[in-house]
Amino acid sequence: MPQPPASLPTHCLDGGAAMKKFLIGAAAGAVLLAAGNAFAGAIPYPNSGVENPITYTFTATSTGNVTVYFAGSGASYDEQIGLLVNGVDTGVLGLDDHSSNIGDSFSFGSVNAGDILVFYDKIFDTGDTWFTTKSMNSDGSNHVYSTAAAAGDAYFGSPAGIYVGFEDLQLSESDLNYYDDTFVFTNVSAIGTPEPGVWAMMFLGLAGVGASLRRRNSMLATAR
Repeated sequence: MPQPPASLPTHCLDGGAAMKKFLIGAAAGAVLLAAGNAFAGAIPYPNSGVENPITYTFTATSTGNVTVYFAGSGASYDEQIGLLVNGVDTGVLGLDDHSSNIGDSFSFGSVNAGDILVFYDKIFDTGDTWFTTKSMNSDGSNHVYSTAAAAGDAYFGSPAGIYVGFEDLQLSESDLNYYDDTFVFTNVSAIGTPEPGVWAMMFLGLAGVGASLRRRNSMLATAR
C-alpha cells in the first residue's frame, strides 16, 4: 500500500486535495491487491480445457490429524470440502468457498497411517458431489487435479502438503480449469496414475523414438 510522503512539496498548498489523492490511491491499491490475492495463490492445472488424465490415490502419511487449508476458489456455486476415510464419511464439512479466507483451515480428525482417503467437494447449488476418486463420480469424469506443494506454493504462507483443485461442473459443461475449489492437505500422500489411454500413448511415443533411433543407426552404419 502506498505510504504518505513525509512532507508535501512547497508548491502543494492544498493539503486536503493531497490527502484525497493519497486516499484514492491507497483504496485503488487495496482493491488491486485483493483481486490479485483471489487468484494468485492457485497452482494452475497445466492443460486447462482438457480433462485431467491422471487419477489419484490418497493415503494418510502417518497416524495423526489430517488438516485442510483453503487455497482459493473461482466458483460461483456454494461449496464445501469433506472426507471419506476407508470408505466411511467423517461427517465433517467445512471451508465454504464464499465465506472462507485463503489460509483458513480445520482438522478432519485423527487417522491411521495408510488409511485410504477420498476427499469430496459438495456443491450445494446443484446437489452434486465430486470425489477425488474418478469412479465414484456420477458423470464418470475426473474432477480433480493434484500435485505436491512446497511451502508457499499455493498461497503466501501455505504449508507444504498435497494440493487438490476441484472442477465443480459436469464434464459436458465444464471449462476444466480445475480451479473451482482448491485446498492444501497435510499428513496426506498421493499417487498419480495415468489413464490406460495415456499409457498407450506413452508406449507408442517410446516405440516411435526407438524406431527413429534404429533407422538413424542403420543409416550411419551404411554410410560407413
